Amino acid sequence: MPPKAAKTPKPAKNTQQTRRIMRALEAQHPGADTELHYTSPYELLVATILSAQCTDERVNQVTPALFKRYPDARALARATTAELEPQIQSTGFFRMKSKALIGMAQAVVERHGGQIPASMEALTALPGVGRKTANVVLGHALGVPGLPVDRHVLRVANRIGIARSDEPVIVEQQLTSALPPDEWTRASDTLILHGRRICKPRPLCDKCAVRDDCEYYRKVVARAPATRTGRRSQGKDTPRSHGSHGGPRKRQTSPTDRAQRRKRRGEDN
Repeated sequence: MPPKAAKTPKPAKNTQQTRRIMRALEAQHPGADTELHYTSPYELLVATILSAQCTDERVNQVTPALFKRYPDARALARATTAELEPQIQSTGFFRMKSKALIGMAQAVVERHGGQIPASMEALTALPGVGRKTANVVLGHALGVPGLPVDRHVLRVANRIGIARSDEPVIVEQQLTSALPPDEWTRASDTLILHGRRICKPRPLCDKCAVRDDCEYYRKVVARAPATRTGRRSQGKDTPRSHGSHGGPRKRQTSPTDRAQRRKRRGEDN
């Protein structure tokens, strides 16, 4: 359960509405689950650490050979960064990830006898393990209710109105307060899939099962002016603004943007 924050904002949707919306999303994405491949809590923990700023597909291409060479925390704890870095280079940020993985494995061996701990406190005390990663492992591999909040969950939950905050821990608190614990992990997986397939940064609102309940659709997309084809503009966080004569306004630039343009033209030299 996430720590309670004082005076957290109230979501637009109440508990009953949130549960109804989640049922509709789960029907649209049946069987939602993590797309990372694993056979043990250790493997899922490693895969989740590697997935930072990387696609699950890429991680799944890397982990089979990695798990064959380092089948458990004890084997990984004996690795060196020089050995590990080339094996995970394609996942990005490989130097930082290699240090985190080895540090995590050494801590698991020293503090927990080589077994992945089944508590939020113990997991987040490991190098490279934040709250989102801990919730992934708890909910999927250890049978402990957890609701991971990643960028997809943040975007989708705020757009629909079942959460209201840019802070992952607050969104986690709001969602877990509205849903039964045995639904937390599935809810996260469902929101993640919806964010990847439908509610992208440029959303496919015409394919969304909860469009009529969505605050973003109602306040932004449905109010956007029609395009030349007669379809409403979708996929922009704000509708296009127009001048008094109906033409598009000149794009506004910040002082930083203008300074960078002058520098490129040689005006600052």
